[in-house]
Amino acid sequence: MGSDEIMIAVGIGCRRGASADSIVEIVRQALARTDHKSEAIELFTIDDKRDEAGLLAAAAELRLPLTFLSRAALQGVEDRIVMASRQAKAAFDVASVSEAASLAGAGRDAVLVVARIARQDVTCAVARGDGK
Repeated sequence: MGSDEIMIAVGIGCRRGASADSIVEIVRQALARTDHKSEAIELFTIDDKRDEAGLLAAAAELRLPLTFLSRAALQGVEDRIVMASRQAKAAFDVASVSEAASLAGAGRDAVLVVARIARQDVTCAVARGDGK
C-alpha cells in the first residue's frame, strides 16, 4: 500500500463454527454501506479466531487478505468503539471484536464508517484509515 493510499479495514467477529456464507454475506452488506472506490480492502479479526474455517474460507472467497490481531491491539482502540458487546467482553476481554479489529487494522487515525452490524452468528464493522 502506498504511503498516501487510504484503506478500508473490515473487522469481523463470529461465533465458533460460523459459515463462510454468513461471513461473506455480512462483509458484502457492510461494504455496500460505504462509498469505497479504489481503496485497498483488508479483513481483520482477533487472533483467537485463527483456526476458524469459516473465516479462512470467506477470505479466500472474497479474495481479501485476512489479518489476525492480538487482544492487546484491539483493547488499544476500545475508547473509540461505538457499539459494545457483552459477549465479546466476556469471551475475549474486548468491548467489540468487529469494531476494534476494524479500527486497529485501519491505523492510528482510523475512522469508523460502519458501526457493528450483526447477522446470525457474525458481526462486522468497517473503518477507513492509512493502515499505519
